[in-house]
Amino acid sequence: MDADLIVCGLGPAGRALAHRAARRGLSVIAIDPRPERRWQATYAAWADELPDWLAPRVVAAVTDRPRARGTRWFTLSRAYLVFDTAALQDSLDLAAVRVIADRVAEIDWPGRVRPASGAPLTAHRIVDARGLARRPRRAEQTAYGVVLRGEAPTVFMDWLPDNGAAPGELPSFLYTLALGDGRTLYEETCLAGRPALGLDLLRQRLEYRLHARAIEFDDIDVTERVRFPLEGGVAREGRFGTAGALLHPATGYSVAAALSAADPVAAGQPLWPASARAVHALRTAGLRALLALPPHDVAPFFDTFFELPPQLQRAYLSGRADLRGTAAAMSALFRALPGRHRRILATAAAGVPPRHR
Repeated sequence: MDADLIVCGLGPAGRALAHRAARRGLSVIAIDPRPERRWQATYAAWADELPDWLAPRVVAAVTDRPRARGTRWFTLSRAYLVFDTAALQDSLDLAAVRVIADRVAEIDWPGRVRPASGAPLTAHRIVDARGLARRPRRAEQTAYGVVLRGEAPTVFMDWLPDNGAAPGELPSFLYTLALGDGRTLYEETCLAGRPALGLDLLRQRLEYRLHARAIEFDDIDVTERVRFPLEGGVAREGRFGTAGALLHPATGYSVAAALSAADPVAAGQPLWPASARAVHALRTAGLRALLALPPHDVAPFFDTFFELPPQLQRAYLSGRADLRGTAAAMSALFRALPGRHRRILATAAAGVPPRHR
């Protein structure tokens, strides 16, 4: 055997797994076409999701009580943080990992990998953490953001319809994130769409919204473009990160889940007990519900969600194996919705395509 573990892919999930496995004393090989590539995305998470081994320096800023708005304002009783992306990447050091700059041509389960330009490698375990490829039939999340000088409060989502979208169009919300260095990210986000809104349209909506709010944006530090599939991850051992279905299909969050799962997976613990598989199925039904909602019902839907008790919100957003909590959150949400919403969601949960699009 060439190693105890081969990790394919060195995004946040793969790098975290390789780092933690090496820290456990395992011999690790990591394969990625561009292992030295610096991450450019802005990553955020709920503070209570992070593992205790993560270095404090990777957190750039914390908002103790972020806000959210459907048709009215809510204050969320849960701390929300933004990572220092460079510090996060550097903290997951790979000094004890054999890193190969190459593309994985083939994985022969359970223990053989063929790089595109090298001899096959073998290991006791192989984990595929190469992410998800886009497919025309996969729902996606898209976003276009700008980083501006000046501090603004963190707003988890703001569905106020002041972005120039016409009635009946797929809606988008404003995500505002205080970065902790005197700058703020403003991001127009399409939560889920099949197809999702294009980046050019999201840019137009963001500019319209910022003009409407008298926010100056001529001096832009950074632009951010986001597009990734919400579907396609396989909930089975041997896959990790978004490839392994750790991405929340109804929210798009995945980094904190991967960081939290890195140690157990490195130790060889099962990632998908029956409870986690059931939660993933419920969350996938939640994605279908979001896709089925008529555009004018999306903001009122989130009013109902943010009225749930904090423990139920947390269970749905973060309880990856909390079947009881996730089911309780979805049941409470369903009961609180008006009858027409319940009919739409019940139909979507059964897999029947919506008729309004």
